[in-house]
Amino acid sequence: MLRFLWVAWLVGGAAAAVAVAVAVSPWWWFAAAPLLALAALAVADVLQVRHSVLRNYPVLGHLRFALEDVRPEVQQYFVERNVDGRPFDRDTRSIVYQRAKGTDAEEPFGTELDLYEPGREFLVPSLAPVAVPEEAPRVRVGGPDCTRPYDMALLNVSAMSFGSLSANAVLALNTGAALGGFAHDTGEGGLSEYHLRPGGDLVWEIGTGYFGCRTGDGGFDPAQFAEKAAHPQVRCVSLKLGQGAKPGIGGVLPGPKVNAEIARVRGVPQGETVVSPPYHRVFSTPRELVLFLARMRELADGKPVGFKLCVGSRQQFLAVCKAMLSEGVTPDFIVVDGAEGGTGAAPLEFADHLGMPLTEGLLTVHDALLGTGLRDRIRIGASGKVATGSDLVKRLVQGADYTNAARAMMFALGCIQAQRCHTNTCPVGVATQDPRRARALHVGDKSQRVARYQEATVKSALQIMAAMGVDDPSGLHPRMLRRRLDQRTVRSYADLHPPMAAGRLLDGPPESWARDWHEADPDRFTV
Repeated sequence: MLRFLWVAWLVGGAAAAVAVAVAVSPWWWFAAAPLLALAALAVADVLQVRHSVLRNYPVLGHLRFALEDVRPEVQQYFVERNVDGRPFDRDTRSIVYQRAKGTDAEEPFGTELDLYEPGREFLVPSLAPVAVPEEAPRVRVGGPDCTRPYDMALLNVSAMSFGSLSANAVLALNTGAALGGFAHDTGEGGLSEYHLRPGGDLVWEIGTGYFGCRTGDGGFDPAQFAEKAAHPQVRCVSLKLGQGAKPGIGGVLPGPKVNAEIARVRGVPQGETVVSPPYHRVFSTPRELVLFLARMRELADGKPVGFKLCVGSRQQFLAVCKAMLSEGVTPDFIVVDGAEGGTGAAPLEFADHLGMPLTEGLLTVHDALLGTGLRDRIRIGASGKVATGSDLVKRLVQGADYTNAARAMMFALGCIQAQRCHTNTCPVGVATQDPRRARALHVGDKSQRVARYQEATVKSALQIMAAMGVDDPSGLHPRMLRRRLDQRTVRSYADLHPPMAAGRLLDGPPESWARDWHEADPDRFTV
């Protein structure tokens, strides 16, 4: 509120100075003129819709944009601080902002990257590129037990809950999804009117708290689940087993964010911090997991059902595959979340030290499904710092069918990574339940930015594939992605991670997989 009181003071002061200049002495115009200019700027900042920072911090917010004008050194230090301490480089973020605004993402003089840095990856262009497809391909999600399949876009909104995000942020994301024809994952915080009102396609995520389909004692309520899964906007249902940024623990929503509306959506007490359990109450073994997925699909009237995880143990995932084979039940999709994924609130040690990076986890899931003969029944989504067209293509090469983005979508909404997600004081209205702060996020403007960003990024991915001689993701293969091991050595992913032959684990696993395969137990989660 103080942010706007000083604007009122500025306008009042300017009016008083003008009155004194007219009534007393023209010398007062030296004070009145700058006050009038500042007052006009403050009013314009509050009323404009393009810049959330200026709507919440009129006049003062211009200091941030002044820093951007002296890039890269000052901007990189003061503005480009990443949330979780790991690199999300300035150039990537700049690409997201420019695409969201609909401006040209090209810059002069070429790359400033160290192309000989160990670990650097690059995609292989072809001497015979092909034409860029006029329409982006879509991915049919729905196995043999699914009666209502869904055609997924190559890039979608990853899981972010109402509660963690403001109502305006959720509205803008779903409106953008509706405009662009891509899916919006609700996150585990329940199904709110802000997800449903714009009419965008939804992936309803169910976590360990069962928010939105929760009994009084915190268990799973089949009747509530079936009722909400029947919404026409709910196109898929996802069971959250784990999140890349905090595998092994539940989500946390601080008490100051749990207002009456969020408490109603989640079915929890108002004003109390909400901590989701680290484990599910409805299953405790791989076999029980796949049987619960089958039950969810039945309750959802045949809509696609899948699960999300951050891979930690190949043996555990193979146990789930064995349970699928034993019961004859498969999910329609699996979302692999990398340990490099972000979050608004998680212990730093969990973010830094638990779970596989997306590349390793994605390759593990892809190869395990190939080796067990299940890959053609299950689609794989990939999430974890996917932001650009090259990110998207790399994940497709590594085994994904489609991708999800969270942090990049927040950038498109206007997030400046102020690192206040857990304090309810987000300066741009993205991660707050304070209505005075949330008003800074103009739904109409930001939904257009979300749609533009997604469209431009998918277009970039198609252009990259065309430059590689490929007009459809099915033409991508591991030899098209190379990794520099040192100054002199480069290897393709086909060499670094030899592809698993279909059904190989059933016929006799390779030596490197044999121990994990033999010890994987469909009735126990063991490492």
